[in-house]
Amino acid sequence: MTTFTLPTTTDTFSIGGDLPVHRLGYGAMQLPGKGVWGPSADHDGAIRVLRAAIDAGVDLIDTADSYGPEVSDQLIAEALHPYPSSLVIATKAGLTRTGPDAWVPVGRPAYLKQSVELSLRRLKLDRIDLIQLHRIDGDVPLADQLGAFAELKVAGKVRHIGVSEVSVAELQAAREITEIASVQNLYNLTTRQSQDVLDYATAEGIAFLPWFPIATGDLAKPESPVAAIAKELDASAAQVALAWLLQKSPVVLPIPGTKSVDHLHENLAAAQLTLSDDDMARLDALA
Repeated sequence: MTTFTLPTTTDTFSIGGDLPVHRLGYGAMQLPGKGVWGPSADHDGAIRVLRAAIDAGVDLIDTADSYGPEVSDQLIAEALHPYPSSLVIATKAGLTRTGPDAWVPVGRPAYLKQSVELSLRRLKLDRIDLIQLHRIDGDVPLADQLGAFAELKVAGKVRHIGVSEVSVAELQAAREITEIASVQNLYNLTTRQSQDVLDYATAEGIAFLPWFPIATGDLAKPESPVAAIAKELDASAAQVALAWLLQKSPVVLPIPGTKSVDHLHENLAAAQLTLSDDDMARLDALA
């Protein structure tokens, strides 16, 4: 088994200006069962990987009430509570589940407030450091959806507010309603429809959490540019994909998920991988 610990010198970013975290975190979406539904297929393994993440220096874990639903929250609390003082747990609300791989936006303020209250209970927290609107509900005014989180912030139950899967226009609209500390959009080596959102977040100093950060697929084949660069650097394709994200912008906080301790350590080792300008140009050309 390989091991890796994030060094204290690893690049950090302060979410909302006051929550410093290592830029490479951990996403808990893979912990529940198939289709992000039901209990983990390997409960003890899920506990091990969460504890290994903390032991390796990870201080940003991203979860959501819809993962399971509720399963990832319960695992995080079981594995890690009482939490290290430096740990930031980011969660999300606004998607309901009707079955495996089924996701339905619900943005009614009362529902969002209840979701946060239940997340606090499951995670055994007095305050959520970062609550993110999982998806905008087109049937509810955005001001009402974010307003629910803003009220909880005033009440001391939420520290910072973020949004997920938004356009630049939607992000700007959200910032007119309340302070937005983060945006979480699909973004990786081969999926860059959110490049304009990342550019905006970079300019404004907003944390950008790319979900599905490792998407090499065919690009990981031996003849691919990713595999070629990985071989040159004695690294894996996944490490190259994560290093590329880390070097794209100082506001990017990748949150790769895994059920394997070995894969966790492999992913975290990407924090010390440096890509040359030529490497970056070759990878940029893959979009």
